[in-house]
Amino acid sequence: MSDKHLISIYRSSKREGMYVFVPRETDPATLPSSLMTYFGLPIHAMDLVLTPDRKLARASASDVIAAIGDQGFYLQMPPKETEVTG
Repeated sequence: MSDKHLISIYRSSKREGMYVFVPRETDPATLPSSLMTYFGLPIHAMDLVLTPDRKLARASASDVIAAIGDQGFYLQMPPKETEVTG
């Protein structure tokens, strides 16, 4: 198995700072309905090649890859208020 993963990232239409990471070939309409009710309309933000050593702003690439392998997606929650304001 390759260490490179083609990932699509979608931002939430309901909650600023919330993103879902999925394999590029995944149609967001196939994600669990309970997730999508909470997440709202997925708005495509970007595609990227994700490797275990890639730096991400709010998560470890290894954690993202593991979650996608286990459940088909990784949900990134918005930062806590203290993280935003310092």
